Amino acid sequence: MKVLKRIAKRRNRRGLRIGNRVRRSAHGRPRLSVYRSNKHIYAQIIDDALGQTLASAATVEKELNGGGAGGNKAAAEAVGKLLAERAVEKGIRQVVFDRGNNRYHGRVAALATAARQAGLEF
Repeated sequence: MKVLKRIAKRRNRRGLRIGNRVRRSAHGRPRLSVYRSNKHIYAQIIDDALGQTLASAATVEKELNGGGAGGNKAAAEAVGKLLAERAVEKGIRQVVFDRGNNRYHGRVAALATAARQAGLEF
């Protein structure tokens, strides 16, 4: 039980640290927020001043794998590319990357790399 508590505490601490860093570096830019579950990955671009979601993409969409399994790097890359394309259509180029309490590794890193290659700057 001690190990699980230590892991949860570390995850919470990481989330607070990342959140503070995102708020400090925002300067009016929208936030690219990533949520990673065991089966899927979700990403959205949020304007915190208005409290609105400007663009979103997830592996549960029919455009991406028909809502099938999305728990791998290829699916994360597809989500990042689709999200960046939707954002660029709406005139959004610069965002702040908010990985939440996830480490920048694996699927989260794959999503970020694909979004950068598709035209987003962060």
